[in-house]
Amino acid sequence: MKRMGFVLGIRPEAIAEYKRLHADVWPSVLAMIARCNIRNYSIYLREPENLLFASFEYHGEDFAADSAIMAADPETQRWWSICGPMQLPLESRAEGEWWAPMEEVFHVD
Repeated sequence: MKRMGFVLGIRPEAIAEYKRLHADVWPSVLAMIARCNIRNYSIYLREPENLLFASFEYHGEDFAADSAIMAADPETQRWWSICGPMQLPLESRAEGEWWAPMEEVFHVD
Protein backbone atom coordinates (compact mmCIF):
# COMPACT_ATOMS: atom_id res chain seq x y z
CA MET A 1 0.00 0.00 0.00
CA LYS A 2 1.20 3.50 -0.86
CA ARG A 3 -0.30 6.73 0.51
CA MET A 4 -0.65 9.39 -2.18
CA GLY A 5 -1.47 13.11 -2.12
CA PHE A 6 -2.38 15.52 -4.90
CA VAL A 7 -3.28 19.21 -5.06
CA LEU A 8 -4.97 21.62 -7.47
CA GLY A 9 -6.97 24.81 -7.34
CA ILE A 10 -10.70 25.34 -7.57
CA ARG A 11 -12.59 28.29 -9.00
CA PRO A 12 -14.11 30.23 -6.08
CA GLU A 13 -17.49 30.49 -7.81
CA ALA A 14 -17.60 26.68 -8.18
CA ILE A 15 -16.95 25.70 -4.56
CA ALA A 16 -20.59 25.31 -3.52
CA GLU A 17 -21.40 23.14 -6.56
CA TYR A 18 -18.23 21.08 -6.11
CA LYS A 19 -19.20 20.38 -2.49
CA ARG A 20 -22.74 19.47 -3.56
CA LEU A 21 -21.48 17.02 -6.20
CA HIS A 22 -19.07 15.37 -3.80
CA ALA A 23 -21.72 15.03 -1.10
CA ASP A 24 -23.46 12.56 -3.44
CA VAL A 25 -20.83 11.01 -5.73
CA TRP A 26 -22.26 8.73 -8.41
CA PRO A 27 -22.12 5.05 -7.44
CA SER A 28 -20.43 4.21 -10.76
CA VAL A 29 -17.59 6.63 -9.99
CA LEU A 30 -17.16 5.17 -6.50
CA ALA A 31 -17.11 1.66 -7.96
CA MET A 32 -14.40 2.63 -10.46
CA ILE A 33 -12.29 4.16 -7.71
CA ALA A 34 -12.50 0.87 -5.80
CA ARG A 35 -11.84 -1.19 -8.96
CA CYS A 36 -8.66 0.80 -9.50
CA ASN A 37 -7.32 -0.17 -6.07
CA ILE A 38 -7.87 3.18 -4.37
CA ARG A 39 -9.02 3.14 -0.74
CA ASN A 40 -9.44 5.63 2.09
CA TYR A 41 -9.92 8.52 -0.37
CA SER A 42 -10.54 12.06 0.91
CA ILE A 43 -10.59 15.49 -0.70
CA TYR A 44 -10.02 18.56 1.47
CA LEU A 45 -10.68 22.21 0.65
CA ARG A 46 -8.50 25.10 1.83
CA GLU A 47 -10.06 28.54 1.65
CA PRO A 48 -9.36 31.38 0.98
CA GLU A 49 -6.53 29.96 -1.14
CA ASN A 50 -9.10 27.74 -2.91
CA LEU A 51 -6.95 24.63 -3.00
CA LEU A 52 -8.15 21.04 -3.11
CA PHE A 53 -5.99 18.36 -1.50
CA ALA A 54 -6.71 14.72 -2.33
CA SER A 55 -5.33 11.93 -0.19
CA PHE A 56 -5.75 8.18 -0.67
CA GLU A 57 -4.18 4.78 -0.26
CA TYR A 58 -3.21 2.89 -3.41
CA HIS A 59 -3.37 -0.87 -2.92
CA GLY A 60 -2.50 -1.99 -6.45
CA GLU A 61 0.67 -2.97 -8.27
CA ASP A 62 0.63 -0.50 -11.21
CA PHE A 63 -0.80 2.96 -10.55
CA ALA A 64 -0.32 4.08 -14.17
CA ALA A 65 -2.28 1.09 -15.49
CA ASP A 66 -5.07 1.52 -12.95
CA SER A 67 -5.21 5.24 -13.74
CA ALA A 68 -5.57 4.40 -17.44
CA ILE A 69 -8.47 2.05 -16.67
CA MET A 70 -10.18 4.84 -14.73
CA ALA A 71 -9.52 7.41 -17.46
CA ALA A 72 -11.06 5.12 -20.10
CA ASP A 73 -14.31 4.64 -18.17
CA PRO A 74 -17.20 6.58 -19.80
CA GLU A 75 -18.95 7.39 -16.51
CA THR A 76 -15.70 8.64 -14.98
CA GLN A 77 -15.13 10.76 -18.10
CA ARG A 78 -18.62 12.21 -17.70
CA TRP A 79 -17.92 12.98 -14.01
CA TRP A 80 -14.63 14.64 -14.93
CA SER A 81 -16.36 16.69 -17.64
CA ILE A 82 -18.52 18.22 -14.92
CA CYS A 83 -15.82 18.65 -12.24
CA GLY A 84 -12.92 19.55 -14.54
CA PRO A 85 -14.10 23.06 -15.49
CA MET A 86 -14.44 23.87 -11.78
CA GLN A 87 -10.78 23.05 -11.15
CA LEU A 88 -7.62 25.10 -11.70
CA PRO A 89 -4.52 22.93 -12.15
CA LEU A 90 -1.35 24.40 -10.70
CA GLU A 91 0.96 26.11 -13.17
CA SER A 92 3.88 24.15 -11.69
CA ARG A 93 2.41 20.73 -12.56
CA ALA A 94 4.22 18.51 -15.03
CA GLU A 95 3.00 18.07 -18.59
CA GLY A 96 0.08 15.65 -18.70
CA GLU A 97 -0.82 16.10 -15.03
CA TRP A 98 -4.10 17.56 -13.81
CA TRP A 99 -3.83 17.06 -10.06
CA ALA A 100 -0.22 17.80 -9.06
CA PRO A 101 1.35 15.01 -6.98
CA MET A 102 2.80 15.81 -3.58
CA GLU A 103 5.69 14.23 -1.72
CA GLU A 104 4.88 12.62 1.62
CA VAL A 105 7.37 14.01 4.12
CA PHE A 106 5.83 12.65 7.34
CA HIS A 107 3.37 9.98 8.45
CA VAL A 108 2.52 8.32 11.75
CA ASP A 109 -0.18 5.78 12.59
